[in-house]
Amino acid sequence: MNNKTIITVATTGAFPTKQDNPNIPLTPKEIADDVYECWQAGAAIAHLHMRDDEGKGTMSIDKFTETVGLIRERCDIVINLTTSGDLNATDETRMMHVPALKPELASYDCGSMNWAHSGLFINHPKFLEKLGQVMIDSGVKPEIEIFDAGMFYNSLYYIKKNLIKTPAYYQLVLGAAGGTAATVENLVYLKNLLPAEAHWSAFGIGRGHMPILLATLALGGHVRVGMEDNVYYSKGRLAQSNSEFVARAVRLADEAGREAATPAEARQILGLRGAVL
Repeated sequence: MNNKTIITVATTGAFPTKQDNPNIPLTPKEIADDVYECWQAGAAIAHLHMRDDEGKGTMSIDKFTETVGLIRERCDIVINLTTSGDLNATDETRMMHVPALKPELASYDCGSMNWAHSGLFINHPKFLEKLGQVMIDSGVKPEIEIFDAGMFYNSLYYIKKNLIKTPAYYQLVLGAAGGTAATVENLVYLKNLLPAEAHWSAFGIGRGHMPILLATLALGGHVRVGMEDNVYYSKGRLAQSNSEFVARAVRLADEAGREAATPAEARQILGLRGAVL
């Protein structure tokens, strides 16, 4: 499995709109159709956010349930559900879908930060302790999202408290306003903090997308692509679909002497339990 690259597609996010890119999927059917296309193109994991009927980020368990059901009818892609899809959500609504739907992965944002210089992204220690226990009880593996080095050290604390099981799986997030800038130097720094046995993936937001994608492949990491992070395929050209990003990642991995992992291989690499159908 050493030459396998797990490609995660982050289809939607909580903030990009049809005004930013008319091709971004927002409804459960649009998201499910998009994920199916990405699975066909080579994505092994789908990281999912939900939108309400007005297109705003929501933690609606009904939206999660409908979308996951539509995806599961069509393919075996690994499902990774956000726990941070609405900055105004309560701690309870941020995690209630985890035990209800038992996704194989769910996001675990390991600290708080100023968000986009306009608000607060709060992940209180008590919330992280509760979320860690809910994930353990539900058989869900945390995807530990790291926006800066301090969040990595937070993760070591929760590992020590047995609220995160090892080997851990990290997602290095570079380029969020208020977090670590999307530079290759920062990627290497964060990657070098990780425990030797940890699995890791990375992505750059906006214009940092391609440099971080290429550097992550060179460093042997897994990768994340999609319109949650970047609505442009190239300078001045909007992405036509998320599967377009996935197809490029597959080609680049191949050029780097690596192969895109299948969902089954991603489960084996990350030690996932398998889908609950």
